[in-house]
This record gives sequence, structure tokens and C-alpha cells, in this order.
Amino acid sequence: MPLTMNREVFITCAVTGSGGTQDRSPHVPRSPEQIAKSAIDAAKAGAAVVHCHVRDPETGKPARDPKLYREVTERIRDAEVDVVLNLTAGMGGDLMFDGTEAMNRMSQKSDMAGATERVAHVVECQPEICTLDCGTMNFNEADYVMVNTPGMLRDMAARMVASGTRIEIEAFDTGHLWLAKQLASEGIIPDPVLVQLCMGVPWGAPDDLNTFMAMVNNVPSHWHWSAFSIGRNQMPYVAAAVLAGGNVRVGLEDNLWLDKGVLATNAQLVERAVTIIENLGARVITPAEVRARLGLTKRGVLG
Repeated sequence: MPLTMNREVFITCAVTGSGGTQDRSPHVPRSPEQIAKSAIDAAKAGAAVVHCHVRDPETGKPARDPKLYREVTERIRDAEVDVVLNLTAGMGGDLMFDGTEAMNRMSQKSDMAGATERVAHVVECQPEICTLDCGTMNFNEADYVMVNTPGMLRDMAARMVASGTRIEIEAFDTGHLWLAKQLASEGIIPDPVLVQLCMGVPWGAPDDLNTFMAMVNNVPSHWHWSAFSIGRNQMPYVAAAVLAGGNVRVGLEDNLWLDKGVLATNAQLVERAVTIIENLGARVITPAEVRARLGLTKRGVLG
């Protein structure tokens, strides 16, 4: 296939995520103040978009409290640096069981919420972008199932669109892209469509290049896309995504390390990505250019 390198690249920084990384690095932000500061530092380093989860400020465990999202949102928007705000809507679909025999009831460790609750912080905080995980899959961490039924996705997407927020599809496998294309064909996900290709997350699409190109080749040509891989392959995927015609994502949600034995900050990961992109002969674009490309409008919190 011909080389289709992207010469105008935007960087997304995934600031903290919802994985159990809070005790593995002192740089993983926990409180809204820490998350916002890390996002702002990433923006100063060259990230046009910051993708934010929230955590319990005391324990660092993943949380869904709209008050925490509101504080993160307000702190980022009050900062001197401009950045496109992208909030997750992936929480609230974590299904767990108590062993392999009691399969007729979910474990109390599950975190399952209805569509209204899952997007409440999006409606209130009015981010420019929010994520929609377009499929159900097994997750290696904590042995749980990420549940996103077609009906739930249609309901959540309708609420996101009604709030004026651009959907970023998160696709962890080719079947997720298949469903996303169906939702787009129905007009449930409106143009311009944005998709994040999530590679190397157990047990979704592995991050070998053949699988990656199968994912890329399943993205409609008029869609906008980014890609990432986790752990040691985060930076190689910066190059791979640009060379395949896409944009890039880095950050502590996906990788804790700058080099072997050296724990990273979000800003350092963004700086490394900027260097890779520019050394390939491409240019890192600004938040204003991303807004123009994706039809975004910066907004404030409701109420």
C-alpha cells in the first residue's frame, strides 16, 4: 500500500485513565487539582487535546463523581493555556462476577450505571469531545467485562450529541469499528466523525502492525482518526500512526515510562511525541486548528 503520511498532526494526552496505576508512579495524578495541572503541563508541551478521567483524591482509585469532573473542567478552562477538553464516558459499564459458578448475578464489585448517569458529567461540564467505547470486550485488568450494548451506545450517543459534544469513538477491535460505522450511517454519530484506535489493550486488538493496518483500513476515508498503543510501544505507535495517515495519543493512562527505569510525566511524553513527529517531517497543530478541523466550539460548564 502507498505511504499516506499525515503532515498536520494533533496530539492527544490521556492524562490519568482508570487503570490501577495510581500506586505505580508518583506522577499519576489523583486529585482534580493534580489532574488539571498535569493536563495543563501537557498542553504547554504541545498536546492540542487532553483526555481526562477522574480519581478518588484520597485513594487514587477510578471515580465517576460529576463534582470531580466539574473541578477538573473548571481548572483547565481557567488556565492561561488553550487546549481542547476531552472527557471519558467509559465508566459505569464494568461487569464483574464472583467466580465462575455464580454467573446468574453480577458481583457487588461491578460498576454498572444507566445511560443518563454515564453521561451526566458530559451534559454538565460541556466538553468539546467525549469518548464512546463502541463495543463490549473482556479486560485483562481485574477480570471484568466492559459492557457497551448497541442499545446503550445509541442512547448515550444521542445524549452526547444533544449536549453539543463531539463524539470520539474508541475502537478496541475491528468489530467495534463495524458497529461505529453502522451508528454513523444511521446518523447517530454525526460528521465529522472522530475515532481513536486503541491497540495492545488485553483482550482487544493486538498492536502488531498487520492488525493495526487492518484497523486503519477499516476507518472510512472521510473520518478523522488517532491511534495509540500501551506500555513500551507507545512511542513506536506515534511514528506508526503518523506514517499511516493518523494523529497520535500519548500519556500516563497508557504508559508510565519515558525510558527504561525512568518514570515519565505527561509533559515529558508529549515532548517526546513532538520530537518524533517533527523528526518525521510533520507539524504538530494547535488546539485552534483542531477545532477548525473537527467543528468544535469551546464552551463552559452549565449552571
